Amino acid sequence: MKYISSAILIVSVATLLSCNQSQTKELTTTNSVSYFDRSGMDSSVRPGDNFFLYANGNWMKTTVIPEDQSGWGSFYTLYEGNQQKIKGMLESAMKTNSPAGTIEQKLGDYYASGMDSAAIEKLGSNPLKPMLSKIDAAKTYQELLNLDAEMNAAGEKSLLGGSVSADEKSSGRNIVIFSQTGLTLPEKGYYTRNDSATVAARNALLAYARKVFALTGSDTAAAASNATSVLALETLIASSHRTPVELRDPQKNYNKMALTDLEKQAPNINWKNYFNKISVKVDTVNVGQPGYFRGLNNLLASQPLEQWKTKMKFDYVSHNAEYLSKDFLDANFNFSKTFSGQKKDSDRWKKMVNWTDQGLGDLLGQLYVKKYFTDTAKSRMDELVSNLQKAFAVRIKNLDWMSDSTKQKALVKLNAFLKKIGYPTRWKNFDNVAIDKNNFFANVQTIRLHNAKETIAKIGKPVDRMEWGMTAPTVNAYYNPTNNEVVFPAGILQSPFFDAGADDAVNYGAIGMVIGHEMTHGFDDQGSQYDDIGNMKNWWLVSDSSKFKSKTGAVVKQYNAYTILDTMHVNGELTLGENLADIGGLAIAYDAFKMTRQGKDSVRIDGFTPDQRFFLGFAQVWRLIDRKEQMRVRVSVDPHSPEMYRVNGPVVNFDPFYKAFGIKEKDKMFVNPENRAKIW
Repeated sequence: MKYISSAILIVSVATLLSCNQSQTKELTTTNSVSYFDRSGMDSSVRPGDNFFLYANGNWMKTTVIPEDQSGWGSFYTLYEGNQQKIKGMLESAMKTNSPAGTIEQKLGDYYASGMDSAAIEKLGSNPLKPMLSKIDAAKTYQELLNLDAEMNAAGEKSLLGGSVSADEKSSGRNIVIFSQTGLTLPEKGYYTRNDSATVAARNALLAYARKVFALTGSDTAAAASNATSVLALETLIASSHRTPVELRDPQKNYNKMALTDLEKQAPNINWKNYFNKISVKVDTVNVGQPGYFRGLNNLLASQPLEQWKTKMKFDYVSHNAEYLSKDFLDANFNFSKTFSGQKKDSDRWKKMVNWTDQGLGDLLGQLYVKKYFTDTAKSRMDELVSNLQKAFAVRIKNLDWMSDSTKQKALVKLNAFLKKIGYPTRWKNFDNVAIDKNNFFANVQTIRLHNAKETIAKIGKPVDRMEWGMTAPTVNAYYNPTNNEVVFPAGILQSPFFDAGADDAVNYGAIGMVIGHEMTHGFDDQGSQYDDIGNMKNWWLVSDSSKFKSKTGAVVKQYNAYTILDTMHVNGELTLGENLADIGGLAIAYDAFKMTRQGKDSVRIDGFTPDQRFFLGFAQVWRLIDRKEQMRVRVSVDPHSPEMYRVNGPVVNFDPFYKAFGIKEKDKMFVNPENRAKIW
C-alpha cells in the first residue's frame, strides 16, 4: 500500500466545507484566526528562495520537540490529540462494568490489563520461558524451522517472512507471499557501512542483545557472546537482502512459483513440512526476494545450530519486550532511541492506546466513529474525493505527452477507483477473542493468534475488496494498487487538514492535496504498472512508457540534488513514487480549487490572494522537524522525502505558484519553464 506518510510520521486528511466569500476586495478574519499560522511564517525569507521556510520559518526556529517524541509538527499534534480521544474512550470502557463479550468489556479489560504495571512487573521474564525452553530443546535446524512455523502461525516473528495478500497478477485471489526478513537494524546497509552513525547503530544492537540475554538468565560472558553471535549471523543474512530501492520494483519482487520449484531452490527449509505445521495446503506461492531464501537455505546448513537458536531466542524476546516488565521496556527503548532520538519513553497509556488500536482496531473503531465521525463528514468527504477525481480526469485528457489510446485506459482506471471513507462497511469479528483483565501478556498472545488465524484462512480465497488495511481511528491514508482503492480513515478526517470554518483555499491546499496525492499513486512509477482491476499488467503504449520514464528520470535528478543534515542527500530513486504523488497531488488539488467560487475570484483574506492561501495552506500542514537520528533512518529507508522538499519540490515545478508569488529568475527556487517536471 502507498501511504500519505511514512510509518515514522503521522499525517492527516479531512473533510471539506465551502465558506461563502464577501463581495469586498479584502477580508479580515475574526478573532485573529487565519486558518493557518501567520506567526509561524518568516517574512524575512523570500517565498521564491525557500517557500517552506517562508511559510514555516519562525515555527521551525521556536519549536522544541517534546522529549518523548522523535519529531514534531502538524501531524504529530493531530496524532497526539487523537490519542487523547481514544484514551478517554478506553478509560470509560475500563470503568464500566460491561457484560462479558461486549465491545466495551474487551476494550476496557485489555486496556486495564496493560495499565496494571504492578502485575506485569511481578511476572518479569516468566511469560517468555515456555517458548525459550522449546527453542533450547531443538536438536536440528529442521526442528527449529518447525518451531518457526508454529511461531508464525501464532503471530510471532518468523525467519520465513510469510504473509497473505492479493496475487498481483490475479488480484482477485489471495496468495502466500514470502519476503526477506531476519534483520533487526533498518536495512542491509547498516551491517556494512562504517560511518560513525552506522557503527553506533551496530554497537547499540550489541548492547541491546546483551541486555536481552542478561534479562533472560545468561551471565555476563554468555550474554556478550550471544550478542556477538546475533550480529554476526544477521550480517550474513543481510548480504542476501535487496536494498530499499530494489524493493520498489514490483516486477522484480513478483516471483510466483510452484511450491515444488521453491523446494528445489531452498531444499533445507522443507516447505511442505512448513505448510503442514500451519495446517494449510498450497501448491503455488509468491516469493518476493528469492535470493534471501537461497541465502537462508545455505546459512541453515553452514552456520552452527546454537547460533540459530541464539538468533531465534533474541528475535522472540525482542518482539515481546515492550509487553514485559520495566527492565525489558527500558532495554527496548534504549535501543530504539538510537534511531528515533527520543529523550524519554512515551507514557504507558500512549502505548496502550497504540496496542489497542493495533490489536482490536475494529472494536475500537466502532466506538470511535460513533463518537467522533458524523454522517455529514462522511458525505462531504465522499463529495470532495469525487471532485478531485473529476479534476484529475480533466488533467489526464489535457496531457500533451500521452497518446489518446493510453489516456482512455488511464481514465478507465481513474473512474474505477474504489473509494473508502471513514470506516469499513463491515467490521471484523472478534467474538472468539477472550480478554482477561488480569493477564496482559496472555491477551497480547490471544489477539495475535486470532489475527494470524484470520490471515491464514485467506490463503487461496477470493480477496475481500471491502476489507481495510488500516483501522478507522488511524491518522493516515493510503492507496492500494491491487485493489485500485483510495482509503481515508476517520482518524485523519480532522484538523489541521480540514477546518469547517476555513476558506476553500486553505482546505484544498491541505486535504485536497492529500486526496490528489493518493490518487496520483495509482499512476506513479509503481502504481502505473497495475490496471483498473488491480492486476500488474501493462496498459501503456511503448512510446508513452518511454516518455513517462524520461519525465520521472528528471524528478529523480531533481530530488537527488536536495541535501539534509549538511551532507546527506535525498535518494531520488527511493522517494520517486512519493515525489510523483506530491507533484501530481498539488496540481490536481489546485485544479479542483479553481472550480470553486473562491478559486475563481481574487478577494484577499488578511492580505493574501486565494492562490497564495492555497499554497500557504499546503505548506503549513507539512511543517515538521525531525531529530537527526530519525532523519538519518528516513533517508535510508523512507520512500517519502523530508517535509521541506515535499513542499519545495512540487511548487518549483508548478507554474501557478510562480504567478501567485511573483517568482522571478533572481529567486533561488526558480526553475526554467522547460525544465519543470510536468507529468500528471
